[in-house]
Amino acid sequence: MSEPRLTVEGVSVYYGPFRAVHDVSLTVGAGEIVSVIGANGAGKSSLLKAIVGQADRCEGRIAMNGADIGRMGTPAIVRAGVALVPEGRRLFPNLTVEENLSLGWRVGRRGGPRLADVYDIFPVLKERRSSPARVLSGGQQQMVALGRALLADPRFLLCDEISLGLAPTVIADLYALLPGIRDRGIGIVLVEQDIGRSLRASTRFYCMLEGRISLSGSPDAFDRETITRSYFGS
Repeated sequence: MSEPRLTVEGVSVYYGPFRAVHDVSLTVGAGEIVSVIGANGAGKSSLLKAIVGQADRCEGRIAMNGADIGRMGTPAIVRAGVALVPEGRRLFPNLTVEENLSLGWRVGRRGGPRLADVYDIFPVLKERRSSPARVLSGGQQQMVALGRALLADPRFLLCDEISLGLAPTVIADLYALLPGIRDRGIGIVLVEQDIGRSLRASTRFYCMLEGRISLSGSPDAFDRETITRSYFGS
């Protein structure tokens, strides 16, 4: 079997008559971290929603290892091996840490990490496993969201603004975990507004501007001025 690969080909996303994403194409390989950067409103989150089957209307092709997943519903896409860590975390506030985490196991492929593995990665969650999610700090809630996605045993992990609203030390701790996730053979799509941190974590990037790809390639192939210009527009 060939190495898993997530492919987005000519994807456009619509909300009613409004076109939020215009003919975007990208690829992510197994064990690769790919960043999608862009200012607020550039279409980054809409692109991730399209990949997991949550966009209002989507055109184009989304495939994993050659198989079209773009017409599947979200539960089937998760079972196929694509998990989303959504912006804002979207935990169930009255459920405990362990109950929130277990949801990933229930909806996923069930062949990979177990609760014990997640607790090894995030020891503080083991200590707080009986606490309702609403009483956790923002960083701890983000750990739960990430752990929940890992328990779905994804081949590809989509991370939408995982640093949003968190303290710099917490962000650094979360980013330090990404290489270990990548080393499990999981491809990561990292959507961020933070140009520098995102590019340092990735091997390739795509910059979005007004719903289109304005620049792509290796972070080392472009100077900061070129990337900034593609981020904000000329």
